[in-house]
Amino acid sequence: METAFLSVAVMMQCTPLANRWQPFQWKPIEITADPVLAAAGSRCLRSGDDGALWLFGGFDISLYTDESEGYYLNISSPAPCWFVMWRMEVRDGQDIAVPRQVTLSYNEAARLMDGGEQVDTLPASPAVIERLSAYVAEHYRPEPKKKRRKPSFEGGAAVEEMARAEGGAHGG
Repeated sequence: METAFLSVAVMMQCTPLANRWQPFQWKPIEITADPVLAAAGSRCLRSGDDGALWLFGGFDISLYTDESEGYYLNISSPAPCWFVMWRMEVRDGQDIAVPRQVTLSYNEAARLMDGGEQVDTLPASPAVIERLSAYVAEHYRPEPKKKRRKPSFEGGAAVEEMARAEGGAHGG
């Protein structure tokens, strides 16, 4: 089941580096739920020798009951956060980091990283954590722990045969 949660925008910052192998670094610096910014498309807010700042709107965050464990893992961590998956793209002849997905699920972020995607984190606001906690309280049910059967060490014909084989191999 899907629940509409929030519409957000991501601000990405490009910072120049004094490094000949990597001349700049991109990273998300803010997630905002401002309705005007969340409805905006992508646009450059600032560009110059000291770097660039881009806004990417239009991320509608939905919560899914089958991701409840991932939300629980996020809010139970010491620093609950947003996960932003982004990729480098060429726009108007420039390399720009473009966010492709925003999630609050720890498990979904882990799957993205396992698939080789670039995922960065940003702290979640107390209001977002509170709403996510309420969702988790309503929908998350941990799987019951299963009893494991202890292995039998009482012997039997197969164990005696294995012991004879090991004894013969070790000179016993």
